[in-house]
Amino acid sequence: MSFSPSDVTPAARWFTCTPVDFSGGKDFFARDSGLLCRGFQALGIDSRAVMPGTSRADDEPDLIRTAYADLEDPAWWRSQRLDGVVLYAWGRAKYRRVAEAIREAGVFLVLNQDSGGLVSPRLDLAAWWREQLVLSGAGRTAGGWWRFSKLALRGLTVGLTVSDLLRAEHLRAGNVIACVTPVAADHYREFCRIYGGADFASRVHVVPHPVNPLFRFDGRPKTRTVTAIGRWDDVTQKRPELLMAAAANLLDADPHVTVEIVGQATAELQKWAEKRERVCLHGRILPEAIAEILSHTQILWCPSAFESFHIASGEALCCGCSVVAAVSPSLAAFPWFVSEASGSLAATDDVAGHVAALRSELHAWDEGTRNAASIAATWQSRLHAPEVARLVLSIAAGEMNHKT
Repeated sequence: MSFSPSDVTPAARWFTCTPVDFSGGKDFFARDSGLLCRGFQALGIDSRAVMPGTSRADDEPDLIRTAYADLEDPAWWRSQRLDGVVLYAWGRAKYRRVAEAIREAGVFLVLNQDSGGLVSPRLDLAAWWREQLVLSGAGRTAGGWWRFSKLALRGLTVGLTVSDLLRAEHLRAGNVIACVTPVAADHYREFCRIYGGADFASRVHVVPHPVNPLFRFDGRPKTRTVTAIGRWDDVTQKRPELLMAAAANLLDADPHVTVEIVGQATAELQKWAEKRERVCLHGRILPEAIAEILSHTQILWCPSAFESFHIASGEALCCGCSVVAAVSPSLAAFPWFVSEASGSLAATDDVAGHVAALRSELHAWDEGTRNAASIAATWQSRLHAPEVARLVLSIAAGEMNHKT
């Protein structure tokens, strides 16, 4: 019997699962597996999120807590009478038994891979090597070169001889291997081709992280504003020093631009912002407040060293902003994010490169080659949670029909 997403009724049951004892409150349901659960629900599907552990006071009603042993038990999954599960387990060997239990229960399994896809030095040794430098903070943070040495040595020894094989075993349990960007999907297809051939590689599909439909273009005019969102106290990944240096340069060069900064700040960033008239530092704020800022922002700027997806940029695109980041194998989403007249990539990952890209984007807005309504319409149709859920169902339908 063939299947299509239009066949889905409220009786259909698709769960999401994260095999880690995280908090299950509103923040969990605002992104990733929790938000995809909400996307399924918006389509009329009976959906719950599953996590191990005991109930917490802030757990949402749509979260199922159970013993970790249940997640490794096909009988438990069978008892849930599911049509499908989206498992967020990162392809890690320690969660392989969870994936295999779901498949053994006869449930259609989608394995979400939240990474840029450079999971093995076999794929692109030069890019992989550069990513280890970036991830470790080598040359930028204390202990960076030591962390790099450990990452590189492990990847070239244990990674090639053990970890790759265990990852492949985990991925074989999935009907679909879902990658959050096209670049990541290309890397995973090559990984699967190496470890299982063309049929294994054909299971790889692009399924982006969902964005809350709260983030949408409301028609208001955009102002000459650049916004940056991040956990700025994570200096290795988010690079507040680059944020401050490039923003200062941009403010000096453009007397009309305003910079808005959202997220947990370092003491240095707070002191720096206090001295700047056209900088507004918001700290941590609610999603509704972020959406309000993005409603008038022209550019969302990501000065991070690495991101597997960068949900803040996805949210901004859905609000009709364009995006700016560096060209880097560790920023896999951005070649896609800028591909629809929706942003620019810095040619060099330094202050000069970021400032040049930001000024280029501001000029594009001035010249009318950026259109907020068009950007928002394109990315809302791809990233809003119900659309991502619909995509999962469509891919599942294709895989099911192919097997029949």
